[in-house]
Amino acid sequence: MLAGIPSEIPRVNILGVGVTPVNLPQTINILENWQAEGRREYVLCTCVHGIMEAQRDPEIRSALNRSGLTTEDGMPLVWWCQRRGYPNAGRVYGPDLLLAMCERAAQTGHRHYFYGGSPRVVEAMVSRLVARFPGLTIAGYRSPPFRPLTPEEDAADIQAINDARPDYVWVGLGMPKQDKWIVNHVGKIEAAALLGVGAAFDFAAGAKPQAPLWMQRSGLEWLFRLMTEPRRLAHRYLVYNSIFVVRAFQQLAGWKSYARDW
Repeated sequence: MLAGIPSEIPRVNILGVGVTPVNLPQTINILENWQAEGRREYVLCTCVHGIMEAQRDPEIRSALNRSGLTTEDGMPLVWWCQRRGYPNAGRVYGPDLLLAMCERAAQTGHRHYFYGGSPRVVEAMVSRLVARFPGLTIAGYRSPPFRPLTPEEDAADIQAINDARPDYVWVGLGMPKQDKWIVNHVGKIEAAALLGVGAAFDFAAGAKPQAPLWMQRSGLEWLFRLMTEPRRLAHRYLVYNSIFVVRAFQQLAGWKSYARDW
């Protein structure tokens, strides 16, 4: 058992999704332990958007509930986990996790592969990461087409990733596409973990601005992102967030229960 990490990682029931109440240092330790043990796991960094997608899509709910880790990518999930008796739960934000693991890899030699994003974004991200973390080994990267891949193309991607011998594969296809891709490829790809990190590629590449830290820590990052991308994100944040608040209140007050599926 790793310091500060229970032998069996618990889950907190948030609208029927089992969120693992971990923090960033614990997550890094878990990932490195998986690599040392030769495990084949996956991690989904999820927020209110992911919880709400799981309400309408059983495939997403199953993906979140069967992961090695489903981390608290947003502050509302952190606060919920803390309220449920996990005071050390912290935000495990996809962009922060990516940077922290790359910083560690510059010392450990672990190899990272990046799958997703546009060619411009993924190339810019890789250049910035290598410049920021001297000694970082990039096993490879791939910007797949937006359309569904043919079985032959998918098999070629799997082979290319495995030939690169990565320890960790970062997936930036956007939620829910990346979650489904990860579930369909875990076990086929020979890496300690496949990690779904959403918009982390855009942020690491400098292609999109990030919210100030005070907004991130106060749970207002959604407002910053809504202001920067109103057309794309209006439904996600104005509709999903409102429904989440109502359902969260119902569950926390004991008026509505959600079955465990893990």
